Amino acid sequence: MMRNLCMTVTYDGTAYYGFQVQPGGNTIQDHLEDAIRALTGETVKITGSGRTDAGVHARRQIFNFPTASQIPIERWCIALNSRLPSDIVVIDALEVPADFHSRYAAKKKTYRYTVNANQFPDVFNRRLQYHHHAKLDTAAMEEGLRHFIGTYDFTSFASRKSQKENHVRSVYEAWMEVDRSMCRDHPRDQGVIHIYVSGNGFLQHMVRIIVGTLLEIGEGKRKASDVPNMIAACNRSAAGPTAVSCGLMLWDLEYKKD
Repeated sequence: MMRNLCMTVTYDGTAYYGFQVQPGGNTIQDHLEDAIRALTGETVKITGSGRTDAGVHARRQIFNFPTASQIPIERWCIALNSRLPSDIVVIDALEVPADFHSRYAAKKKTYRYTVNANQFPDVFNRRLQYHHHAKLDTAAMEEGLRHFIGTYDFTSFASRKSQKENHVRSVYEAWMEVDRSMCRDHPRDQGVIHIYVSGNGFLQHMVRIIVGTLLEIGEGKRKASDVPNMIAACNRSAAGPTAVSCGLMLWDLEYKKD
């Protein structure tokens, strides 16, 4: 009898070409499928809750796959982790109904982007943060961020390589948190800024382009009030640059209760 297993994986994406299988290999999916094959002898294709780009991390990524293996569910995490690189860790596993699909069943996704706004980079967290060299107007950035909440055509905030026919997405929540715990007693240090964006789905590079635009607002190169016009333009050139991938993390997912 086939089982449908659902698992949660967390990873540091620095060394990988994203979550989904790519022609060049070395993706999170490649390593997970290799570990499953080493454990069960089965060649399976896992289904992820979504893609992450090269260099992007995940605190909570969900995937599912069919298996004929009768390994007890409580043994899967340890068994897979012993076969995975140390920067990919499976933290939860459960058996789900046969029709469960980790992408289609997700109703909300949250990404977090981290900007180190202190004078000097944090050597210990450099893989998980983007260090910004100049001071930022965080109040203006927060004002600009609020304009993204709603349902819009986000063509201006999608990669030019996007293959999606429909660029309409809903952003449910967007907020910022500033952690000053690592600040020195120095006027240049502004703390570590976490930018959170929650929605029903995201286009390729969408969150990174939102962040790149917010950084230009924080630098005074754009105004927060310009954001609605950027969205309405439906033209990639209207928005800011794409922020580097290292600061982005798939933070959380919310599923339908049934």
